[in-house]
Amino acid sequence: MQLFQKLLIVVTAWVAAWPVAAPAQSDDFKTAQSLDIFHSMVRELSLFYVDSVKIDRLVEIGIEAMLESLDPYTVYIPEEVSGDFDIVTTGQYGGVGALIRKASGGIEISEQYEGFPADRAGLVAGDLLVEIDGQNARDMPVDKASKTLRGIAGTPVALKVVKLRGGDTLSLSVVRERVHLSDIAFAGLVADSTGYIRVTAFTKDGSRDFKNAFLSLQKTGRLRRLIIDVRSNGGGLLEEAVNMVGLFVPRGTEVVTARGRIKLFEATYRTQEAPLDTQIPIVVLVNNASASAAEILAGALQDLDRAVIVGTRTFGKGLVQAVRKLGYNTQLKVTSAKYYIPSGRCIQIIDYSHRNEDGSAGNIPDSLRRAFQTKNGRTVYDGGGITPDITAEPPTYARTTYELVARDIPWNYSVRYFATHPAIAAPEDFHLTDDDYEDFIEYAVGRQFDGRTASELQFEKLIETLRYEQLYDDTKDELTALQAKINTDKRDKLRRYRPELQPLLEEEICARYYYTSGRIRAMLRRDTQVKTAVELGMATSE
Repeated sequence: MQLFQKLLIVVTAWVAAWPVAAPAQSDDFKTAQSLDIFHSMVRELSLFYVDSVKIDRLVEIGIEAMLESLDPYTVYIPEEVSGDFDIVTTGQYGGVGALIRKASGGIEISEQYEGFPADRAGLVAGDLLVEIDGQNARDMPVDKASKTLRGIAGTPVALKVVKLRGGDTLSLSVVRERVHLSDIAFAGLVADSTGYIRVTAFTKDGSRDFKNAFLSLQKTGRLRRLIIDVRSNGGGLLEEAVNMVGLFVPRGTEVVTARGRIKLFEATYRTQEAPLDTQIPIVVLVNNASASAAEILAGALQDLDRAVIVGTRTFGKGLVQAVRKLGYNTQLKVTSAKYYIPSGRCIQIIDYSHRNEDGSAGNIPDSLRRAFQTKNGRTVYDGGGITPDITAEPPTYARTTYELVARDIPWNYSVRYFATHPAIAAPEDFHLTDDDYEDFIEYAVGRQFDGRTASELQFEKLIETLRYEQLYDDTKDELTALQAKINTDKRDKLRRYRPELQPLLEEEICARYYYTSGRIRAMLRRDTQVKTAVELGMATSE
């Protein structure tokens, strides 16, 4: 009832403080009237509803429904998830540095972060936690396990672990520490003289990590061009994106302006430090999941004619959020302004209520888009996201491949492989043999997954339609012959889709031995969008 009591106090005080002499039809009066009605509604439900009701949950539902009528980014942050919100914005938390998931018999390590307590203690993906701080973890929900593993940096957490390799049960004491998830998943040279930096988020000090990565590439003496990869980067702190842009443009360059209804939230962000390199050719890789700060980075470098953008149109999120404290450790993340990049355009999608199924910006009619000019006079458009200078589509996959990934079968096989292979070649050189892939096939067919292809699903719908329209009997022989050609068993499908499945398997296996950077190093071998960026960078620098 704490939230209910708080609501009563706040609403009563708000209504009482409203000007009594306000005109009957004024906005102030209507607001006070609405709040009074809401207060009365909650009170009456609490007292007279036929069944007992949890008023705090009822109020929370009302808050969520109210915010859903605005935009997707104005959200209520209750006390129980405030800690997770802090992790998103700071990239830091107190814990052991591992991802976990629920498994039969306990809590399974799904990934350990390189160099952090879990990794130093020898925990690996596939290890099973059966006891956490004296609590039986065999039936423990994963959210409770996560909360138990987290805690104040410097404090120990006792673990009982069944090891993947060997199956021994060990008792460990792991000291929690402040875990900082670096925004830089990988930095290295590709194609000999092309630098590649993968940026996964924009959290506190992310620009510092980026700067250090770039300086390390410079020290090789081979750096001639740079690829900045912000594909599937959902954004984060605006200042970090501004600082990254500032590494490649003159000090004092305007990167983005926030404008809204309240002057308090308006601001112009300029680069503050001297740049590291204003001449190196840059390609920025984006996709439909590049959002917010990632779009500001890409869009500002495009508007300033400092980089070429490659990939697919970005998400289209150009709204500014401010976090307001509501009391009782709850918060409101409220949209307070819009972002405008150097050309003057806004990256926010015009109609954020109608997006594609994946949430990205839908098709925007040309009639609704306005033209703007880059620093050198090139034409760019607003209306939703950043449109690449060069479109490079990502690979497409068969339905069977998506189904296997959704069922975690490649991940599970990678753990099985890791358990029986002490070491593998470097990610750039690792390849599964024919025998390895056949072993995967036998493993996969023994797992539960829907092996139907998209063609088989469409064929089943066709049969249903023909039966409904009473045409099936007339076409039965032809359909039976066609079905025999379309339908194949799971083994045949997995062999047919080997060209797309094997790279995914190799990337997952490399992650078991070489962490996240190993997955990316393996991915870079076949990444067609990166290949396009490399070729473009070479052509630009010649």
